[in-house]
Amino acid sequence: MVPGMMCDERIFSPQIKSLSDQIEITIADISSFSSVKELASDVLKMAPKNFSLLGHSMGGIVAMEMYAQEPDRIEKLVLMDTNPKAELEEVKSKREPQMRDVSEGKLLKVMRDEMKPNYLAEGENQESVLNICMEMAMSLGPDVFINQSRALQTRADQQKNIQAITAPVLIMCGSEDKLCTVERHEMMHNMIQNSEIIIINNAGHLPTLEQPRETTEILKRWLMN
Repeated sequence: MVPGMMCDERIFSPQIKSLSDQIEITIADISSFSSVKELASDVLKMAPKNFSLLGHSMGGIVAMEMYAQEPDRIEKLVLMDTNPKAELEEVKSKREPQMRDVSEGKLLKVMRDEMKPNYLAEGENQESVLNICMEMAMSLGPDVFINQSRALQTRADQQKNIQAITAPVLIMCGSEDKLCTVERHEMMHNMIQNSEIIIINNAGHLPTLEQPRETTEILKRWLMN
């Protein structure tokens, strides 16, 4: 499992709790390099010889690059709330002041005011999920924010690579994801021949925590089939 930007194993905590007695789960670390290619190569070095791979958000971008680098090792692939396209110029430019603010000690402000409000659907557990997000971000710290921002900013377009995927692929997305829209996931589904798409209702960018039971059941059924 490869977590998204400024996330760690806590983003998958309901799935780990439910599935770890049936399958061996490893959480990748994508904090140490400032390019997606280097991050993918580093995760591959730590991974088993053959494995199923789940990538969420930025983790999905890293997962696509992992498949491009060593496709024969990946038996099944889950792409969740992610984006195969290179970063838009307008988003690239927005990252510069964010990185500058974070380097000046304003990580909490950037996460609270500019990033996390875009993540979730309306729901009774929204506040608790946002609290988990802030805890993860603050524990990872400013250096990780800057590394990951630079990696996202300079990432390659993966559309051609994903069209060559032959492993079974599950594409998942929250119905109210504003960052990586349903339409973007439908596009991926159309590009990848051996793929299935599932939209999780009443969830935004973080269905693992927003709709944990449904997300877990989908993954359990798909990974163990």
